[in-house]
Amino acid sequence: MIALMSVAEERRTPLGEAIDNAPMSSRHRRFWLLAALGILLDGFDFFVIGIANPLLKHEYDLSPVMLGVVSSAAIVGAIFGAGLLGPLADRFGRRRIFRIDLWMFVVFSLACAFAPDIGFLIAFRFLVGVAIGLDYPIAASYLSEVLPKAARGRWLVGAFSLQSVGILLAAAVGLVILYAISAEVAGSATDRQIEIAWRLMLGAGAVPALIIIWLRRSTPESPRWLAQNGREKEAVEVAEALTGVPVVVTDRDRERHVEQGEGLRSLFQPALFRRTMLRRTIFTAVPWFLMDIAIYGVGIFTPTLLATIFITGADASFIADDMASTAGTAVLDLFLPLGFLVAILLVDRVGRIPLQITGFLLMSVALTLLAVVDLLPGGAESHIVWVFVGFAVFNFFMNAGPNATTYALPVEVFPADMRAAGHGFAAACAKLGAALGVFLFPILLNDFGESALLFGLAGASVIALLVTAVLRIETRGRALEEISAESLSAIRPRPTPP
Repeated sequence: MIALMSVAEERRTPLGEAIDNAPMSSRHRRFWLLAALGILLDGFDFFVIGIANPLLKHEYDLSPVMLGVVSSAAIVGAIFGAGLLGPLADRFGRRRIFRIDLWMFVVFSLACAFAPDIGFLIAFRFLVGVAIGLDYPIAASYLSEVLPKAARGRWLVGAFSLQSVGILLAAAVGLVILYAISAEVAGSATDRQIEIAWRLMLGAGAVPALIIIWLRRSTPESPRWLAQNGREKEAVEVAEALTGVPVVVTDRDRERHVEQGEGLRSLFQPALFRRTMLRRTIFTAVPWFLMDIAIYGVGIFTPTLLATIFITGADASFIADDMASTAGTAVLDLFLPLGFLVAILLVDRVGRIPLQITGFLLMSVALTLLAVVDLLPGGAESHIVWVFVGFAVFNFFMNAGPNATTYALPVEVFPADMRAAGHGFAAACAKLGAALGVFLFPILLNDFGESALLFGLAGASVIALLVTAVLRIETRGRALEEISAESLSAIRPRPTPP
């Protein structure tokens, strides 16, 4: 009997190996969609505040500083959600936290719609950001742990590409609301209509969030997390349903690289800064931080930039200006999904590092072009074609490169028991960069002008390129256990409560 059991065990495939080598199935795609849809909300919220900004500025007579505070409140919240709360997914599981973050998004998006004053609005926007930030490390960790290694890169990038879908959805919602409160493009609106418009915009995200909550109700726990946390029977059941082959949990599937803290200690992960991990931490956090300074600064204020370049001085209401600049931004944002499409096609063929380096290089070129055009005789408004070329190149290569790869790399280079912590820290650094970009952008734009600001963002992209080139860790086609085991000493697994 013992001999027969041994033979049966030998015929089973180690859990990690079975997941890595499985073909993509309809079950994989369903799990992918359930996890990835949260990224759509980030894109929606990221863009809709840019459309609402002129309305809020009009109603509350906001200074550049206060406009920056309003715009960056959700991003600052995301720093806390990703960096401090994200590691809870390593402690308590991916699925548990999935249930919390979207309900937070729904509640506080609706709270924004009913905020009694600008102070409450800033607080509620902060809490919306906490929910968005929390979803980043959970979704990325979950996906990396269930996807086959041959397809992992393109499906991770595909998940993050839903951010651009959210941006386009926000543009559509914003334009519909703006047109609804104005009889014609150059029309005007009452103060009450303006108030209703921004409240509808900021509360609209609750609708897709509720749909995603309903879809996620049947999401199983990550089999890798289950195996590593003493729930081997469940891990085998999920893995076998996912791969279609008999699976066994091995010592390699169980191994841990850090001890988990108790209580509040589970919110922090000092192991990220140990000598064996420091390169990974810098490699994933710094380029993402620098990239988001440029992406969020340029992205949220693209309508403002276009209005500054093309509309200032026109005999039209600010509502008409907002509609015109939003429509122009929506056209430029069509290059966002095109960039993601290229990244999806190439990330598992040429690798993450070549895409990230090339993307940063072309982002810096595009930003430099925009800065130079603004200095030409007649200014940017006399060179409209080059302005749109610059924005289009920036949007395209941003998503064809670092905006895709910086999301994927943290969950690939960190071990499973600190995967959410590693991705959460990198995402928190990114959101810190985004908050700086969004907060400082209107101030610097007002004090120094477009050219100086764009030259500075181009410099940030060059620095990110250099950090990527020096610290590069290529993960294309490699098993997660193989990557995470490099230069690491495993410690005994410690089961966590079910």
